[in-house]
Amino acid sequence: MTENELAAIAVDVCFKIHTTLGPGLLESVYEAAFAYELDKRKIPFTRQQGVVTKYEDFVLDVGFRTDIIMDNKLIVEIKSVEHLDKSHHKTLLTYLKLSGIKLGILVNFNVNLIKEGIHRKIYGQLL
Repeated sequence: MTENELAAIAVDVCFKIHTTLGPGLLESVYEAAFAYELDKRKIPFTRQQGVVTKYEDFVLDVGFRTDIIMDNKLIVEIKSVEHLDKSHHKTLLTYLKLSGIKLGILVNFNVNLIKEGIHRKIYGQLL
């Protein structure tokens, strides 16, 4: 699957979860539901995968972790906050840069309409 196909699935999953559970729960609940939906659809993914951070030739052990990586092509960062901050967007862009993955979805489940909580981020160029 392409990045865009995975992103479409991610958005569908977000709509399903938000419709079922609603806003206001912990991020870990939404992440677990997201993982469950990917399992059902037999889409490969990892949860809480560490992001290697290098400074020159030195590997920094600082513990950055992505919420979900779908098929090594799409990062999904899950939030449940009153308002997304600029730092949330910047963090996802940094994860994309460090991982070499080009596309990410930042989703805030703590909204009345989930379409207002989904943000697509691109680092570099998609093929």
